Amino acid sequence: MKLTVKPLKQKDAGRGLAAIDRQSMQELGLENGDYIVISGKDSGRAVARVWPGYPEDDGQGVARIDGRLRQEADVGIDDKVEVEKADIKPAGAITVALPQNLRVRGDISPMVRDRLSGRPVTAGQTVHISFGFGGLGSSSGQQIPVKIADTEPDGTVVVTDSSEIQLSERPAEEIQTGGGESGDSTPNVAYEDIGGLDEELEQVREMIELPMRHPELFQQLGIEPPKGVLLHGPPGTGKTLIAKAVANEIDAHFETISGPEIMSKYYGESEEQLREVFDEAEENTPAIIFIDEIDSIAPKRGETSGDVERRVVAQLLSLMDGLEERGDVTVIAATNRVDAIDPALRRGGRFDREIEIGVPDKDGRKEILQVHTRGMPLADGIDLDEYAENTHGFVGADIESLAKESAMNALRRVRPQIDLESEEIDAEVLESIQVTESDVKDALKGIEPSALREVFVEVPDVTWESVGGLEDTKERLRETIQWPLDYPEVFESMDLESAKGVLLYGPPGTGKTLLAKAVANEANSNFISVKGPELLNKYVGESEKGVREVFEKARSNAPTVVFFDEIDSIAGQRGQNMSDSGVGERVVSQLLTELDGIEELEDVVVVATTNRPDLIDSALLRPGRLDRHVHVPVPDEDARRAILSVHTRSKPLADDVDLDEVAARTDGFVGADIEALVREATMNATREFVNSVSPEEAAESVGNVRVTMAHFEDALDEVGPSVDEEVREQYEEIEQRFETAESPEEEAFEPGHAFQ
Repeated sequence: MKLTVKPLKQKDAGRGLAAIDRQSMQELGLENGDYIVISGKDSGRAVARVWPGYPEDDGQGVARIDGRLRQEADVGIDDKVEVEKADIKPAGAITVALPQNLRVRGDISPMVRDRLSGRPVTAGQTVHISFGFGGLGSSSGQQIPVKIADTEPDGTVVVTDSSEIQLSERPAEEIQTGGGESGDSTPNVAYEDIGGLDEELEQVREMIELPMRHPELFQQLGIEPPKGVLLHGPPGTGKTLIAKAVANEIDAHFETISGPEIMSKYYGESEEQLREVFDEAEENTPAIIFIDEIDSIAPKRGETSGDVERRVVAQLLSLMDGLEERGDVTVIAATNRVDAIDPALRRGGRFDREIEIGVPDKDGRKEILQVHTRGMPLADGIDLDEYAENTHGFVGADIESLAKESAMNALRRVRPQIDLESEEIDAEVLESIQVTESDVKDALKGIEPSALREVFVEVPDVTWESVGGLEDTKERLRETIQWPLDYPEVFESMDLESAKGVLLYGPPGTGKTLLAKAVANEANSNFISVKGPELLNKYVGESEKGVREVFEKARSNAPTVVFFDEIDSIAGQRGQNMSDSGVGERVVSQLLTELDGIEELEDVVVVATTNRPDLIDSALLRPGRLDRHVHVPVPDEDARRAILSVHTRSKPLADDVDLDEVAARTDGFVGADIEALVREATMNATREFVNSVSPEEAAESVGNVRVTMAHFEDALDEVGPSVDEEVREQYEEIEQRFETAESPEEEAFEPGHAFQ
């Protein structure tokens, strides 16, 4: 039967499996665990174990195999292959040759048998298996290539639990390769080694693979195939990896240009080196030329002072789209500064397609985790979904670091058992290494997401339970921020736009910042905290650039809550203050365009807090910008009781403490005052205890200390309310003005009105 080759999913790669759709399995009379021979071009032949296909492949006539099997069968993705059931004998004995650099003491035959169990192998074939986590000292997820030196009986055999494993005295490097696979032609990077970039990979394949393998399609259409692809996106997202994978998969000649290498101080030498690379590629077509960090050799000519850069750009332009035909040569370039490249390079005929390789979402992060933990001995209980959920802003390189660091933590645990003087490692120690949940959690603490490194980002650890009272306020925040992120399909079906921003206003100390942190945590989104004054800069344009960068980061790492604390410090009324050279007005204008400009804010919510809403520019407060105005009031008696419960939750209270009475006697107290009151009462109890015992006795009798009602009485004499009745009325008046503003354009109040 002829089937179409497709790539395997990341988690199943490297196990010698072929996932075949159920209909084809029935027609071929196959069951799970049977063996098949896959015959490709020329004499390409691979043997694989059958695995049930993915649900989306039903009835499609698809055989999904990984990069190594595609290499053995000498086929590419979307090629047709012949598949037939194979009758493979169990192996009586096989001889395995280990690489020269793997030195293990003791008998590792059981470990090798365990790793190869169920795998079909042929003499001369290279099989990749994992010892520990890819061998000690190697990067996470990497597997060790071992050579099958001999099999008994001859031909392709399957390793079983009763097969005898013998280790060859000669290293793998000295064994002759056979069985349709050469050691050095094994692809370094296959499509299965790239996670979370399915759409981008599909676009790159369409641009590069299709013209190289089927040029007749383009001739029939009477069009030139694309000549160049520009991959751009944040560092570490997989731009270089995609270029390597494409070159490996289509078996093209691969030339690399590293920007700084070709730069020379001698006149004309840089251009000559560029020409040589293109000439070399033309002689070995089909070829791919990969230019990494193209912004370093092709910056905008009008903005660079160096003569060499201008000449290199001009040479690159003529090579990519000059009078001479370039033939079957495709140029892939990668950069994380796409706007720094000369615009002449970014037109059709040069870089025809620009593909953004963005920060991966949750599903993408899970795929990348599966790639990097494929060769790791993970302990039971490690849930990759949980880590994919909690790694906002992580790019592929960060996740690779996470896997590597987790493996190193596991290695540190067994290091005392390793004799560092000996060149060989004990097989039992190697087998006992396991990556546990605590290893991954410890690794996670030390890795910062590189996509968010320049701004202060965290998912706060404040929950709704940490916020006492304020039930109405919490409910409004949930509706505004949490619901659109948790139930996007509901908002879509109701054709309901989510709010762009929320303004929390109220007297100082009522818990505005605490609420913003809690909502970011509960919405399980990134949290970018912007302290107003830090954006202001004395140089023209720098403050606006700061605002732009914050929103750019938020967009590329959505869902994100952008939190502006004390927004009145950067978004004051325009036209009121002429002493700051207009920087404040320009920042307000930039904020307005970011919040409600042509570029959409998707899954980004702005939360701003202030205790002076009368100072904020009225244009910011209209619908479509900070359209929800939430008053965080001075707490009433019930709310004060709830706040007291939060702050006394883990305090050793005496039986005579009546929190209801304390709540009744703290009229006018805001959350910060109540926190100060509880701290003062606890300090009173501590002071009394410390003064009554010696340091030696303190450690023994500290468990008997209690905070009594008398301590609270003393604290009430010390701590008073920070908000008086007049201030409370002023905020209530503002709330009424917000609610009764007749139209979006009508200002809620005159500047400074409420606080004059």
